[in-house]
Amino acid sequence: MSHTLELRDVRKSYGDFQAVKGVSLQVEPGTVFGLLGPNGAGKTSTIRMIMDITAPDSGEILTFGRPRQPKDLHRIGYLPEERGLYRKMTVSDQLIFLGELHGLKRAETLPRIRTWLERLELSQWSKKKIEELSKGMQQKIQLVGTLLHEPEIVILDEPFSGLDPINQGLFKDAFADLKKQGKTLLFSTHVMEQAEKLCDHLCLISHGRVVLDGNLREIKRAWGGNAYTVRVDGDPQALAGLDGVDSMTADADTGRAKLLLAKDTDGAEVLRQAITRARILEFRSEEPDLETIFIKAVNDAGE
Repeated sequence: MSHTLELRDVRKSYGDFQAVKGVSLQVEPGTVFGLLGPNGAGKTSTIRMIMDITAPDSGEILTFGRPRQPKDLHRIGYLPEERGLYRKMTVSDQLIFLGELHGLKRAETLPRIRTWLERLELSQWSKKKIEELSKGMQQKIQLVGTLLHEPEIVILDEPFSGLDPINQGLFKDAFADLKKQGKTLLFSTHVMEQAEKLCDHLCLISHGRVVLDGNLREIKRAWGGNAYTVRVDGDPQALAGLDGVDSMTADADTGRAKLLLAKDTDGAEVLRQAITRARILEFRSEEPDLETIFIKAVNDAGE
């Protein structure tokens, strides 16, 4: 089976700044692929090259199992991080226009618009001008425009930015349905909780390089066994700097800390150290969450 999308050693510089330093990745059909990384890691630069907004300095981009062709962009839906709608147009006219850009005729576009506006709870706003809508509503309109031509690949750059929890839920339900339909989603974010819930496969980039790539379950299995949750009586920051602990995140409100131990470190030895620092109420091994793995991988890849 050919990959829906593939990047081979793609590089991009802006002047003396190297934004993307040889990124390679493979996106399988029908998966939700998470392109993750801290702000400034190179995620948006990579996506813009996929969409042919900017050209790579070197490397190769393949779509649908072959070198990308201009016509392939009509099989892709793109929701950019920077939203862009015509403020003086009505919602319906804006969406008809976006459909026309992908070759859709008005007669086939209108039923799709009605369906999506109803689904995203915007039916009553169809005749309103874009400038009358809230930021969250405008974001939903842009999502509709991304999906009107029923693309095979949907690329979403920070799609939940600025959305309240209710509208985030509407987006997540829509993405789940797209996956059921066999669509391929590439989802870019720096919020690990969202990626953990939505993605099948993860590619973490930092400083323009891939530092972690694989199936979510396999990644967690590989990092498992070294993650512990500790609850203390008092401030968990008292545990900072324990020998054999690669990373720690602490929550003062709950008295809990999450520890990721270095390879081959004995949890019992860490516990012996911890009890000299604080009164330990709980110490247990658990599967590491994606945020813990993310912090460790980014720190290990630090330049």
